[in-house]
Amino acid sequence: MRAKPPIPILLGTTASGKTEVAIALAQAVDGEIISMDARAIYRGMDIGTAKPTLEQRRRVPHHLIDICELNETFDAYQFRQRAAKTIEDLFSRGKLPIFVGGTTLYLKALTEGLFEGAGADPRLRAELEALPLEALYEQLRQVDPQTARRLEPNDRIRITRALEVFRQTGQSIRTLQAQAAPLPFSFKKFGLRWPRHMLYERINRRVELMLEQGLQEEVKELLDKFTPGTPAYKTYGYQELIAHYRRECSLAHAVEKIKQHTRNYAKRQLTWHRKDPQIVWLDVEGHTPQALALRIKHHLEAPTG
Repeated sequence: MRAKPPIPILLGTTASGKTEVAIALAQAVDGEIISMDARAIYRGMDIGTAKPTLEQRRRVPHHLIDICELNETFDAYQFRQRAAKTIEDLFSRGKLPIFVGGTTLYLKALTEGLFEGAGADPRLRAELEALPLEALYEQLRQVDPQTARRLEPNDRIRITRALEVFRQTGQSIRTLQAQAAPLPFSFKKFGLRWPRHMLYERINRRVELMLEQGLQEEVKELLDKFTPGTPAYKTYGYQELIAHYRRECSLAHAVEKIKQHTRNYAKRQLTWHRKDPQIVWLDVEGHTPQALALRIKHHLEAPTG
């Protein structure tokens, strides 16, 4: 049986231009796109998540977008299962799967594997989320110092999850993840890179463009559908405008917070990606999406070994 080709994964911070490069790549290699974005899964959150437009989705089919309601949970293990099925479906139709997104836990689930056990426990999760962040981190440091050292002290989501897993299994989340087998496919990672000052300018401009496109109206329409504390509710661009509509801050303050939070998120993404020696970095400045797509295509076709 003919070996399956390597599957490209297009990475980059928010506002790095992944969508257009991915579409150009899909057109160049007869592929379809699988979203690796933990917020694009939610129906109705279109503008603030920079979801591919309907026109873009007509040009190239996209998968794992608009698959959840706002109050649903969708974890990395579910993503891994859905992604594996989608890969097999695309290969069976002679299409090349192309992963695009910035959710680091989804990337880890895809390329390194995740353990199947220790599902979410709502009662335990509520108990942990009620604790101050400092207390959570100290608990993790006591029971799982290796994981605590690996995580940022302000990364509440991953700290909570690591404690949840330890409480349920008595083992480190890292130990369990190390036991999980990766998916049986070959992946090649590509990263889009901008000079830091240009990236931050792009982020600021994109926030302003989202507001022009109707982000305020989108959030207002969804306001009664959000459940406080859920991932959808905590999404940048939404949580700040929700605070504005609840008269907790001015619109100008909310907009500045969106820009600041998004820049901080991009900085964390950069820090995480720099630790991965497998990423082939492509400088975006001065290059069209089509030119970048051709460079990726050449990398994919290059002989290995």
